[in-house]
Amino acid sequence: MSSSSRDSFSTLTPPPLDWKFSQVFGETTPGEDLQDVDVVSSIGFEKSGDYLAVGDRGGRVVIFQAKHGKHTPNSFLNRNELERLDCAFTTHPEYQYKTEFQSHEPEFDYLKSMEIEEKINRVKWCSTSNGSLFILSTNDKTIKLWKVREKKVKKVRDMEHHSVVCSENDLLGEGSFMSELDKPPTTNGYNLDWAEKIAKDTLSSQEVQTKITHTEEATRANCRKVYAHAHDFNINSISNNSDGETFISSDDLRINLWNLEISDQCFNIIDMKPSNMEDLTEVITVAEFHPIHCNLLAYSSSRGFTRLVDMRQSAICDHSARILQDAECRGSKSFFTELIASISDMKFTYDGQHILTRDYMNLKLWDMRMDSSPVAVFKIHEHLRPKLSDLYNDDSIFDKFECCISGDGLHFATGSYSNNLRIFSHGVGNEEGITIEASKNPNRLVLVSSLLEKINCWTNV
Repeated sequence: MSSSSRDSFSTLTPPPLDWKFSQVFGETTPGEDLQDVDVVSSIGFEKSGDYLAVGDRGGRVVIFQAKHGKHTPNSFLNRNELERLDCAFTTHPEYQYKTEFQSHEPEFDYLKSMEIEEKINRVKWCSTSNGSLFILSTNDKTIKLWKVREKKVKKVRDMEHHSVVCSENDLLGEGSFMSELDKPPTTNGYNLDWAEKIAKDTLSSQEVQTKITHTEEATRANCRKVYAHAHDFNINSISNNSDGETFISSDDLRINLWNLEISDQCFNIIDMKPSNMEDLTEVITVAEFHPIHCNLLAYSSSRGFTRLVDMRQSAICDHSARILQDAECRGSKSFFTELIASISDMKFTYDGQHILTRDYMNLKLWDMRMDSSPVAVFKIHEHLRPKLSDLYNDDSIFDKFECCISGDGLHFATGSYSNNLRIFSHGVGNEEGITIEASKNPNRLVLVSSLLEKINCWTNV
């Protein structure tokens, strides 16, 4: 580890944290069958932590809001300070349902004769200066921009019915555009048009009077933009830029740059598609913008490489990238080496100095200034190394796991099998980290290995 990297962490050495169960969303009742469309496929916190967006395989996006909002007595403290206080009066946020909307519907591509699933691959919150809530959601082919807003809805109740009396004077007063003197031929003393008007009013002479009882705030989501027809392969990631104006979308071979205001045009900034597809050696797995510098982005590949790109150097950025590659992976290779090296997720720390990557076996922390080796390696599935052949035969070796970073950049979490959540703290505790079962009863015996069917929220105290 470099001295600069060591110093940046030593100044912020956190105390060990005790993790306890906090909240669960989407819990099924006993005897209820879990439908495939209800399985969670993507989640994302808004930057302040006050909102949580959840996408599922049915194309829906559900939004939860922290009950405390911005009105707690300790709202002037950020989350990291609250974690360190550990006071009795400090309560952790509890999230409640806010709204949901149907983001995508199943489609059929007639040119390629293939179905396009409605499953939400990624959800990303957009940063705004006026406090408005905007969110990007994408399935395999189409990206949509949604605005979530609260509207005041008036609640009314019916009152008693009142009779309405219509007379000729009401219809033909001094302000009428047609006076009685210049009326054309009449029926029973009235102009034909006015006679029809009186008859119509007489038939509906009962008017319902209403009274507003109270107003309520209802949350609605409106689709503002649709970004489509720009990817030949399935979209695997989207990322917002720190400039608040642009974002990127990536598929297996290309990364496109979009302006949020322009939905019918994008710029291809990275193209890894070879002239002959038989020469293809790697694909893009995830792409992410730098959290501070709008000209920097990183993308990872199936070969275990992470490339850092400066968009100021070239319009097509794939030939001017710095490559982060673990020197230990350059030695002897086996049939499974590249399979387990494929990076399934990548995150920048909030200060933009480090990158966290997740492959099948390990969680790695990189310093952007060091491209030869990571500054820390957290082993996740080392115990499965002797069983790689069996994992390959049942396709488990291709399973993808995501990762996340705490606000202070010192704690990292990722998933594993048997509903296990692995949490590591840089410079604190042992290298094994903490293993928690993602369930209401984390101490119960795990019977089977299965996918997460719920969203579990954990907090540290």
